[in-house]
Amino acid sequence: MPKTKSTPDLVFLTATLVLLAIGLIMVYSASAVWASYKFDDAFFFAKRQLLFAGIGVVAMFFVMNVEYWTWRTWSKVGVLICFILLVLVLIPGIGLVRGGARSWLGVGAFSIQPSEFTKLAMIAFLAKYLSENQKRITSFKKGLVPSLGIVFIAFAMIMLQPDLGTGAVMVGTCVMMIFISGARISHFVWLGMIGLAGFAGLILSAPYRIARITSYLDPWSDPLGSGFQIIQSLYAIGPGGLMGLGLGQSRQKFYYLPEPQTDFIFAILSEELGFIGGTFVILLFSLLLWRGIRIALRAPDLFGSLLAVGIIGMLAIQVMINIGVVTGLMPVTGITLPFLSYGGSSLTLMLVAMGVLLNISRYAKF
Repeated sequence: MPKTKSTPDLVFLTATLVLLAIGLIMVYSASAVWASYKFDDAFFFAKRQLLFAGIGVVAMFFVMNVEYWTWRTWSKVGVLICFILLVLVLIPGIGLVRGGARSWLGVGAFSIQPSEFTKLAMIAFLAKYLSENQKRITSFKKGLVPSLGIVFIAFAMIMLQPDLGTGAVMVGTCVMMIFISGARISHFVWLGMIGLAGFAGLILSAPYRIARITSYLDPWSDPLGSGFQIIQSLYAIGPGGLMGLGLGQSRQKFYYLPEPQTDFIFAILSEELGFIGGTFVILLFSLLLWRGIRIALRAPDLFGSLLAVGIIGMLAIQVMINIGVVTGLMPVTGITLPFLSYGGSSLTLMLVAMGVLLNISRYAKF
């Protein structure tokens, strides 16, 4: 185990906190109108986001001081707990249904989404497995199948909710980790073909997913139905221009763009802060990606490197999918924008993940 400890990556930490601050401001700006109408409190969503941000920051600084190899010891327990929670979610009376998906567990006035925490648990578990079985990963039966097996068990449990977006992020992150650890490209070619066929089957099995693909190809074919969100999102981004309409001056948040504080918050940010504001946020995410890759490359051991790759990969995949959806480059799916979108589970999970990455940076060999 590494012995030399230094200060964490302050550039990475600063970029994380700046994104979090922007997110808190934008959650209030995007949600104030809807919160006033629905709850008679313009700060309803902002106060909850601030609470979870506080919990997440405390957790991040705590985890930043927990040696990252501790996660190797507890990775199996973490996956087991997450699997139990994923089963509990499916039980009527325990799991909460929102937006057609049974993905939440109620805790008092709040709720948590176990599938979010499953992503981090799977990253830690897979980093442990791959670091201990690196020589076997080139073998299809002894290396690739066992590692992918546990991933797809978790994916199947998440799909029972169903939550294709979260499941896709988890699978994409884990497959990237397996590939980087040394799996053969030829194996991925065959598995990729099978995966595409399975993904197509999942889309065809649910009419609302077919509608999302149709609306992606031509949102104007159903402007008041499946194409409504993306059309309203583009209506927000377009008028933003170079400088934006000004903070708090969005028009689309006035009941045009549904729940703008969640998955489509980047559209409101672009409308209010313009191309410059949107580019600044993307540059901050790019800075996190660069520093995260730098930490992964200089981690003191294989477990730390794979753990860092998984965390920064999860962040990158979520950002690309969310912004791709908001700008019409990808079909609509329920993926939050890290640090910016409203959501307690996703925000807390991401800040904890950043804490793990920051601890790895304390031992990285720069």
